Amino acid sequence: MAGKLSFVQPDPFEYELFDGDPDHLVTVVATSNQRTPWIDPAMVKLRHRIGRGAFGETWLATNHRSTVDYDDYHEVAVKMLHPVKDDHMKVLLEKLGDLFSKCEGVEGACLLHGISVISGKICIIMKFYEGSIGDKMARLKGGKLSLSNVFRYVIDLAQGISELHSKGNLVLNLRPFNFLLNESNQAVLGDVGIPYLLLGIPLPSSNLVRRLGVPNYMAPEQWQPEVRGPISFETDSWGFACSIVEMLTGVQPWSGRSVEEIYDAVVKKQEKPRIPSGLPPPVENVLHGCFEYDFRCRPLMTDILRVFKSWQNAINIDGGWTDIGSRMIVERTDGYTGRFLSKDDLQVGDMVRSRKLPNSRKPEIMDIPEGTVVGLECDSERDGFVMVRLHGIHDPLRVHVSSLERVTFGLAAGDWVRLKEEDKRHSPVGILHSIHRNGSVAVGFIGLETLWNGKSSELQMAESYHVGQFVRLKANVLSPRFEWPRKGGGVWATGRICWVLPNGCLMVKFPGRLSFREQFSSFLADPAEVEMVSFSTCPDIVEIYEHLEDFHWAVRPLLIALGLFTAMKVGLSVGRKIGGSEVKEEKSSVKIPNGAQHIDHKIASNPASGKHPFWGKG
Repeated sequence: MAGKLSFVQPDPFEYELFDGDPDHLVTVVATSNQRTPWIDPAMVKLRHRIGRGAFGETWLATNHRSTVDYDDYHEVAVKMLHPVKDDHMKVLLEKLGDLFSKCEGVEGACLLHGISVISGKICIIMKFYEGSIGDKMARLKGGKLSLSNVFRYVIDLAQGISELHSKGNLVLNLRPFNFLLNESNQAVLGDVGIPYLLLGIPLPSSNLVRRLGVPNYMAPEQWQPEVRGPISFETDSWGFACSIVEMLTGVQPWSGRSVEEIYDAVVKKQEKPRIPSGLPPPVENVLHGCFEYDFRCRPLMTDILRVFKSWQNAINIDGGWTDIGSRMIVERTDGYTGRFLSKDDLQVGDMVRSRKLPNSRKPEIMDIPEGTVVGLECDSERDGFVMVRLHGIHDPLRVHVSSLERVTFGLAAGDWVRLKEEDKRHSPVGILHSIHRNGSVAVGFIGLETLWNGKSSELQMAESYHVGQFVRLKANVLSPRFEWPRKGGGVWATGRICWVLPNGCLMVKFPGRLSFREQFSSFLADPAEVEMVSFSTCPDIVEIYEHLEDFHWAVRPLLIALGLFTAMKVGLSVGRKIGGSEVKEEKSSVKIPNGAQHIDHKIASNPASGKHPFWGKG
């Protein structure tokens, strides 16, 4: 394997140095200053294992470095990854080589010495650190750090994570035992993104389960990134906030719960770790933002760093804090959070329009259908007002940035888009996450674990879906991406959208079906495979009634009961009318002559005669 690697150190060469005397030239051996990540496995001697995690083992080892002038032996830590298939070894080594170059000069990350392959396993050789924040917490009473130490460590780590994010790398494994402490008691990242590197690398055995992190610190989209994702920089905000809460409380998030219970709480029930009280309001606010289910509403690492830096000097030695007055990013009631809005930077010359409500099913009247930004009144936290010039209006309007969205090449973040050329590996319909002024875009698609990057010219607008809409699978879909229930007769059932994931995946419930099992209470759907259902799309009275049943399972029994009650009431009413008419008919059919009435009257007045008038004469 070593012979197949591309990490090659340039060969040294000799040259003669002229030092003023042409008869006495000095021969010098020159070598390249370029560092190579490759380390000869023969130069690394493993001593004993010091740790084991989800992605491999950590060993204490001795690294022997030899030159012409000296031999050097020093302690190192070796992260030995779990084995991968031979045909993916080269791909992973190339990824590690790229990571090695990205981590150079990052002060908040651990010092990497190089990469090697020992006993058929890829190894990362790094500086050995004596302990971690997790080790320090384990030695403290109550297991929690002081507020001042938490702020100091958070700032150290957030700076390192921000640097890695700026170079396009995610960590995905943020927890106190991966926060190492150097000789100056500064916190550095002990894992610089191994889970991210393993994306797309299959496990050697189907019996193994690979997760993109440790369950107690995993964001909702980390569990199934190709379905509930994709993962993004804000994914690290969730894991980092979990670590911050643990440092503040001494209790691991979801402590005592199994992996299945954590998945059920975080992904299905959308529960969030508890944040301790007594923190400065902006700090508490940014931590709450980190636990938003939709990662687009979470703060970036730079936002976390800014808040903790601005409040570091307000923390007292006794653990209290002094109110220094700071504006908070607050939640909004129109479906967006302040964090989501603060990521949309505006510049003079940008085309803008009124921001669409995310769950609006009716077209809103656009206050600003389309305009151009001609002036800025924004502060350092990306908030404030801008001046917008509209076509046909002479004076520009002063508009708050939260009510606007930038439009580039006809697209804005949050738009539903479709690929012009479909790729069978993932859904062709997704949600636009960002568009740069040069036309480069990032889109979330079902089937991709990370954001798709391309050009706006490769996209076209697609039909949008919102919470509350009714959908069903298209009739021509025979084998859907996700399981979907059927009605009687084999036709696809109709359900109501209850959530839209960042990649466009629809979470659908079926209120028209009575289910006693929780696992069948909601289903997932690919937006490319569904069609919207409403009363306006129903062609006849039968389909209108069937759609009415989709609103709730009780509609059919209620209508049946109402029909029976109505039938009984009508039957009783008709029965009374028929019975009354028959009595009248019987009375009217018995007619007595007038003479008979007179004779009866006489008999009644003379009962002693005892004779009938017709018989008395004989």
